[in-house]
Amino acid sequence: MPHCLGRRALLAAGLAAGPAAAQQEGWPARPVRIVVPFTPGGSNDAIARPLAERLQGRFGQPFVVENRPGAGSAVGVGLVAQAPSDGHTLLLTTSSVAAIGPVQGTGFDPVRELEAVALLARAPLVVLTPPASPLDGIAALVAADRARPGSLHYASSGPGSTTHIATELFNLRAGTRLQHVPYRGTAGALTDLVAGRVDLMFTTIASAAGQIRGGLLRIIAYTGEERPDGTPAAPTVRAAGIPYESGIWWGLFAPRGLPPALRAALNAAAAEALGEPGFGRYLAAEGAIPAPLPPDRFAAFLAAEVTAMREVVAAARIRAD
Repeated sequence: MPHCLGRRALLAAGLAAGPAAAQQEGWPARPVRIVVPFTPGGSNDAIARPLAERLQGRFGQPFVVENRPGAGSAVGVGLVAQAPSDGHTLLLTTSSVAAIGPVQGTGFDPVRELEAVALLARAPLVVLTPPASPLDGIAALVAADRARPGSLHYASSGPGSTTHIATELFNLRAGTRLQHVPYRGTAGALTDLVAGRVDLMFTTIASAAGQIRGGLLRIIAYTGEERPDGTPAAPTVRAAGIPYESGIWWGLFAPRGLPPALRAALNAAAAEALGEPGFGRYLAAEGAIPAPLPPDRFAAFLAAEVTAMREVVAAARIRAD
């Protein structure tokens, strides 16, 4: 994961000129909408709404969050991809944007059809098992799978979801054969994991915080190299000798063709917001870490994510319902 503090300082150094240059072009001339391609109340809203408040304060026009769910986020993403590239329509979404094309077989490519404006935050997933499970670590999990290939079952929040793809990537990197049990959402998956009906689950720490605090589930590993402050100690998957890293990230996008001055201004303003202690508390509630990147580096990061998604989706033959 990115080392944030040095980059944040670097981005903030150019902040004063960025918004001024953008506003000389007459932007924003009216309210700006930030499309969130999911239903209200999730992690995307938890990040989009405080970000919108800060962008409104910086640029002097309302930034309005608009939830446009549907088709695994493809509805809202497509809406933004087809909007005018004048800076008045933005998209805030998760790493799932990199998987839309491969999972749904649409050929959608965010590198080609969206402008990568600002990487906002990243969060590792956690590997969870019930406390009484003999799978008390990644080494034990791999050993159990190799002793009886295909005998272990993992839950996901649905076909093509972040939790599904992350676990299939683990299968690919670890050489395991964990069997997929899809659910319609995270709540049912966690309920069955607590009951022992499935053996494990890769998910966000925020989604299982209550079960973890209550001792109903335990973390046997983190899927990323950085652990958010205040979260329980556990090793990383990589520490078990497996070349694996995964997680969820949140980013700000615009339609392709956004003027460079607007892109730079939005990136700098987002980096400033991420550096505020108050904003950090919103991220911490989602188990996330600020992770600002300059636009060109975010674009390169996105391209690498799309390539990785294509690899795992093809290898595991993942398709959305």
